[in-house]
Amino acid sequence: MIEIRNVIKEFDGFRALDGLNMTVPDGAVYGLVGPNGAGKSTIIRHLTGIYRQDSGDVLVDGEQVFENPAVKNRIAYIPDDIFYFSNARIGEMASFYRSIYPQFDSGRFKKLGEVFDLDPKRQMRKLSKGMQKQSAFWLALCCCPQVLVLDEPVDGLDPVMRRQVWSLVLGDVAQRGTTVLVSSHNLRELEDVCDHVGIMDHGKVLLERSLAQLQDNMVKMQVVFRDPDAQVPPGLPVLHASRLGRIYTLIMRMNAQEAQRCLAPYDPLLADAVPLTLEEIFIYELGGVDYAVKDIVL
Repeated sequence: MIEIRNVIKEFDGFRALDGLNMTVPDGAVYGLVGPNGAGKSTIIRHLTGIYRQDSGDVLVDGEQVFENPAVKNRIAYIPDDIFYFSNARIGEMASFYRSIYPQFDSGRFKKLGEVFDLDPKRQMRKLSKGMQKQSAFWLALCCCPQVLVLDEPVDGLDPVMRRQVWSLVLGDVAQRGTTVLVSSHNLRELEDVCDHVGIMDHGKVLLERSLAQLQDNMVKMQVVFRDPDAQVPPGLPVLHASRLGRIYTLIMRMNAQEAQRCLAPYDPLLADAVPLTLEEIFIYELGGVDYAVKDIVL
């Protein structure tokens, strides 16, 4: 289990992490989402032992991560910007990984070479961005990590390779119990792979729940009232309302059954619940319509 408790980190007087708390259960695929500058990459660099927190605890299975090789060799990390030794070939990086990860699986490296179809003798710096990302997954998965940390992991991969990579990652979750922490702005993709989500802003995790709980805590209702000129009743607990013709779309912080009960006294012609996407949940949890895209006339 990953536990982050009351972590504070400042850079030149700027508080990047402000008492952050986060828990990632064993075997979970945890999506960390938030706006630019929320502190996602900063907390990832603490979890991978790159940064040392000013205060608080960053723990994996109850052990501090920073300057703890025994913990860090159970963690594999694929950053947004891939970095390898300037002239290294894929096979040479595999030898390097093998020297620092005792559990590195050479047989798996050979087998996954058939999946990624990259020449181990090629220099990493001469590969395209997408091929470098493939190499990163090839190497990281052969480390057989207990914790896999991914920052914008599939950026640059074509759709077929994205599906292949996620298949391999989720296979390790199912078969090996790997815990995955993934930060990405591609919320549609996270919705397909994550079972837990943490929403982060201004150096804090505002909430973290299973994806099912998040989707059950907010609902989008499409409503048609009997009176064509009817407005949204002021007594309804609505976060945001929009209208197209006679159809109102109402965002409400409750589940579908509760929303139906709230609307029942107004006897609408139509009151259908529509599942919210993770992107919509993200927008409304971070401030509703004030955080949404604004129409600007130029």
